[in-house]
Amino acid sequence: MYMVRSADGNYEVTIMTKAIIHSTGRVVWNPPAIYKSSCQIDVLYFPFDRQSCLMKFGSWTYDGYHVDLKHLQEIANSSIVPLGVDLSEFYLSVEWDIMAAPATRNEKFYSCCMEPYPDITFNMTLRRKPLFYTVNLIIPCVGISGLSVVVFYLPSESGEKVSLSISILLSLTFFFLVLAEIVPSTSLAMPLLGKYLLFTMILVTLSVVFAVAVLNVHFRSPSFHNMPKNWVRRLFIDILPKVLLMRSPQYTDHHMHRNNMEARRKQNAKKSSKKSKTKTDVPIDSKVARMIRESSSSLLDLRSCSDPEDPGLVIRELDSSPTERRRYPRQILKSIHNAMFIAQHIDNEDDFDTVKDEWKYVAMVLDRLFLWMFTGACVIGTAGIFLQAPLLYDTDMPIDVISSKVAHTLQEWSAK
Repeated sequence: MYMVRSADGNYEVTIMTKAIIHSTGRVVWNPPAIYKSSCQIDVLYFPFDRQSCLMKFGSWTYDGYHVDLKHLQEIANSSIVPLGVDLSEFYLSVEWDIMAAPATRNEKFYSCCMEPYPDITFNMTLRRKPLFYTVNLIIPCVGISGLSVVVFYLPSESGEKVSLSISILLSLTFFFLVLAEIVPSTSLAMPLLGKYLLFTMILVTLSVVFAVAVLNVHFRSPSFHNMPKNWVRRLFIDILPKVLLMRSPQYTDHHMHRNNMEARRKQNAKKSSKKSKTKTDVPIDSKVARMIRESSSSLLDLRSCSDPEDPGLVIRELDSSPTERRRYPRQILKSIHNAMFIAQHIDNEDDFDTVKDEWKYVAMVLDRLFLWMFTGACVIGTAGIFLQAPLLYDTDMPIDVISSKVAHTLQEWSAK
């Protein structure tokens, strides 16, 4: 007798024991033996996998007419024994559960001979206990994938976003190396845990790319990047903040006020250009008092025809009209130019700061958008990958727990 798929190449019984001979001619020989069989491992659902190993026993020399193999518990007119292994003295494994162990008697005919060659094949169905891998691999990986979401909760100006993402990427690389040592080397299928690690690594890589993009948007300035006023401002300042439950920035009211000012400036510029054509030159009086009166009245006229909040328009009217320049004393004209230049400079700085704040707010909106996107992708991806495992829906009781007397004895001792 030998086992067909022996992994160690040793087909002999290691310990020779005595045989018991009965008076009826019945001989009982129970030699102890350790068999090592090779099985094809399916790692598709690792660590929630089931494995099936076949152990085939038969005679290499004698045919069925000389040695007729039958199972001890074989039922008449049936070649299958539901429980073909005695598990009464079996010690429970800490890694595997025995789900089924049927024995099947087969007869095979070869082209060379007319005699049958019987064999008995034991089909051992094993189910892996996933607790060890769940605690030491799956839960840390899920936590690491959650950290890839936290990256977008950091402030937009924080450069630690990229550092955190790269640290997470290095951690996932370590878990990949651990998985490569645990899982058998096979190219037939990718393990379930390997799929999840690859999915998480893609998420973390994308988080690095998006974090760099957010930092690029945050530090933009009007000197090099002009914000498109149509779709960017409408999408990232008007629409998305409401969808993402974000508060609108305080500078939006100021921005709307400045837009209204620009519209009024254009209208006032048209009106002032029409009025300047109808004005006539006024001769310069030699008396200082009259010059002051005329300059004051002219200043009031100029102020009435111009927008008081638009210093640039006043300067343009003074520069474009010789009549207006002659109606002012030189010192007053210079003071007006200086004051208007300062006001224009402050206005430009306000516009510059407003555009910078808008870019920063766009970066905040992108951060919040990526936060929700990565949260949804992480939850859906985790559920979609791990819910494929058949073990989550398996309610079968292991037969080794039911049949092992040793297990029942240990349970009774632990209960006491």
